[in-house]
Amino acid sequence: MSRIASCFATLKTQQRAALIPYIAAGDPHPRYTVGMMHALVAGGADIIELGVPFSDPMADGPTITKAHERALVHNTSSHDVLAMVKEFRQSNQHTPIVLMGYLNPLEIIGYEAFAADAEQAGVDGILTVDLPPEESECLVAALKAHQLDPIFLLAPTTTDDRIASITAAASGYVYYVSLKGVTGSNALDIDSVKERITTIRQFSQLPIGVGFGIKDAQSAAEVARCADGVVVGSVLVNRIAELQQTPELIPAQLQAIMSDMRQAMDV
Repeated sequence: MSRIASCFATLKTQQRAALIPYIAAGDPHPRYTVGMMHALVAGGADIIELGVPFSDPMADGPTITKAHERALVHNTSSHDVLAMVKEFRQSNQHTPIVLMGYLNPLEIIGYEAFAADAEQAGVDGILTVDLPPEESECLVAALKAHQLDPIFLLAPTTTDDRIASITAAASGYVYYVSLKGVTGSNALDIDSVKERITTIRQFSQLPIGVGFGIKDAQSAAEVARCADGVVVGSVLVNRIAELQQTPELIPAQLQAIMSDMRQAMDV
């Protein structure tokens, strides 16, 4: 059983939802990323989504786009991100790590080479934002050959036929984007989220993580009541941006945000 599957299985027996934070690797500087990852776990994170910096992050709003830009100022590469995961694994062998990024860097490295390096580093899943399932066969084959879960996005506008095809290609979990638009969007409608999760469950038994629009402990708790996972990104990245001139303060702040959300989710 993969680390991701094991994590969700354990949480299910505890009747708890996974807390899944997102940060961009290399933001505000590569030297701080591993410490931030450990702080997220200390605050209650169950799975970490680690953004791979890219120059044209089309699915992301201003907050996360700027995080990519800050990381790229320091030339943070895909190989650097894998090195961060490998360092993290020196003291944490249990927390699943999902790399979230775009297809172009994987095309440049090559699917097989990337998958092999990711497995060796200790990565558990890959979420390629701009890769539709219809075009994913080669990458999915390479990932599965190296015990990596291919994770895909579902949207409020995804049709039933596409839900079926997307979940058939995925493993680990699926990421339901709860809002139309880019990361950092507002106005989470929890009733709509519940309705869409009910629909998705008709097509797949995979765990469902919900992201976009989760800003605080209250919204995290609301989503945790109906989803298998709560994905939190912009609020963390905003705090990193606020503290980029005093980066030594960032880990404690991220841990505190995670702790507040974890406590609210577990009530």
